[in-house]
Amino acid sequence: MQWSLRLRAAERGIWKSAQLRRMLADAGLEISAGKMSSWWAGTPPTMRLEELDVLCAVLECTPNDLMTPEPDKVAARRVRDADAASGNGDDKPNGGGKSPVVSPRFGKPRSTPPL
Repeated sequence: MQWSLRLRAAERGIWKSAQLRRMLADAGLEISAGKMSSWWAGTPPTMRLEELDVLCAVLECTPNDLMTPEPDKVAARRVRDADAASGNGDDKPNGGGKSPVVSPRFGKPRSTPPL
């Protein structure tokens, strides 16, 4: 997804993330400075629908204005994942797509739950 928060904010005369954060707080959405930074600096890895709702209300836009699908990236990921599954990725760690060997951990066994 292409994330266009800064563009939409600029269209509304919002040039700083702190200003948008205050506006979101006034609308009932308190978010941390770190979360605001991740929204402002790039594509957020996750976003709750409630947060998106308030963000769209403050910016007077729709989710479509903030996010644009990128089907080419999805297609490229499918090809890369298919190559890894078939073992064609020899330049990758663990032999190109092979799972690492997991061995049991010896030591104190887990305690039993109380009765």
